Amino acid sequence: MDSLPMLAVVAAVFVLAGFVKGMIGMGLPTVAIGLLGLLMTPARAAAILVVPSLVTNVWQALAGGGALTLVRRLWPLLLGICIGTFVGALWLPKGSSRQATVWLGVALALYAGLGLFNIHFKVPPRHATWLGLVMGGLTGAITVATGVFVLPGVPYIQALEFDRHRLVQALGLSFTVSTFTLALALLHAGELRLSLAGASLTALAAALFGMVLGQIARGRAQPQTFRLWFFLGLLALGLHLALRGLL
Repeated sequence: MDSLPMLAVVAAVFVLAGFVKGMIGMGLPTVAIGLLGLLMTPARAAAILVVPSLVTNVWQALAGGGALTLVRRLWPLLLGICIGTFVGALWLPKGSSRQATVWLGVALALYAGLGLFNIHFKVPPRHATWLGLVMGGLTGAITVATGVFVLPGVPYIQALEFDRHRLVQALGLSFTVSTFTLALALLHAGELRLSLAGASLTALAAALFGMVLGQIARGRAQPQTFRLWFFLGLLALGLHLALRGLL
């Protein structure tokens, strides 16, 4: 896993994934798992993702303060993520890599469709507790199957109608919990190995570098144009992975 060509590929993927996160505030695991899924199983790609994702998401969750207030607002979602991840982990060792690739492709395509059509929902406060638990549980299960923790957690958080700064922070908090519980699930499945340490550290450095580039580009480019091409590319990648897993 630590061969120079593979480390170069991992570095390139995470520079791009970090750039996307720096540009639009999310997308690092989605891009990284999607592209690495072309070369390896989603579980192996998710194992490489753990360190860079955890570091960047903890920073995102804590930036701006008020994290405890967000925890009190999002606790049903966060608890649901933990439950869904651990329940899903019971099936992780039994799932084939072909099935995981199909589900990864489907998840990416659905996420791209929501982004392209700018679909938003609204959660009435009286339904936030039970709906948060359900959405969190589904997010945890999908995270275990695919390594991508955007569905349906991201649309749900957007439906809570935070201001844009709290939204970015809330996403970081959700991603932090998802990453931590995914790491435990991968450890349970035997996918976290010391042989991946070199790739993980390479991915961390590359992701941080990409984030800096993305933040610079965000101040100079039109984010909406970038988002359009990002979701189109994600849709194509998702369809490719789903079809490859089926054929």
